[in-house]
Amino acid sequence: MVLAGLRGTIPLSLASFAIGLVIALGMALLRLSRNVVLRGVARFYISVIRGTPLLVQLFVIFYGLPAVGVVIDPFPAAVIAFSLNVGGYAAEVIRAAILSVPRGQWEAAHVVGLSPRKTLTRIILPQAARVSVPPLSNTFISLVKDSSLASLILVSELFRQAQNIAAFSYEFMAIYLEAALIYWLFCLVLSAGQGVLERRLDRHVAR
Repeated sequence: MVLAGLRGTIPLSLASFAIGLVIALGMALLRLSRNVVLRGVARFYISVIRGTPLLVQLFVIFYGLPAVGVVIDPFPAAVIAFSLNVGGYAAEVIRAAILSVPRGQWEAAHVVGLSPRKTLTRIILPQAARVSVPPLSNTFISLVKDSSLASLILVSELFRQAQNIAAFSYEFMAIYLEAALIYWLFCLVLSAGQGVLERRLDRHVAR
C-alpha cells in the first residue's frame, strides 16, 4: 500500500495540483478582469466546481464523456477531474491573495515605469504567493486524501490497493485502518513541509 501511495497517490496528487494551480491562476485573473464577460465565465466555472461534489465531477468525466464519444483512461480522467476541482477552489484563494497586496504596490510600479504585466509577475504575484501558501497547502493535503476517490474508476493508488488486499484477505478492518494510517503519515509529512516553506518565506518579510 505504501508503494501504491508513492507510485499512484502522490504522483496523481502532484500532477493534479500543478495543473489545478495553472487553472486557478487563470480563473483568478479573469475574476479580477474589467471585462464583464470574462468575469462571468470565471464566476460560472467556480460556481459549478464548488457547487457540485468531486465524485460527481469524476464520474461525469470518466463515465459520462464516453456517451459523447470521448473515452479517457482512468489515470488521466482522475487528473482532469482533480485539476478542475483544485482550479475552482484555489482560484478564490489566489484572487484573495492578490487583492491582499496593497494598492500602493501597483501605483509604485507604475511610477517607475513597469507595465501592468511586469508589475503582476514581478511585484504582485510573489507577494501574493507568500500569503496563499497556507490555504493552498491545505488544499493540496485535502487533495491527497480525496485522491482515494480515484479508486472508484480503477486507478491503481493507495486505497485501490487496500481494497484489493482486503478482498483477498478478508481482513477489512485491519487493512482499511492501515490505509488510514498511511494517509495520515503522508499528511503529517506534507504538513511539516508546509511549516518549513512558511518559515522560509517569512524570513523575507519585514517585521
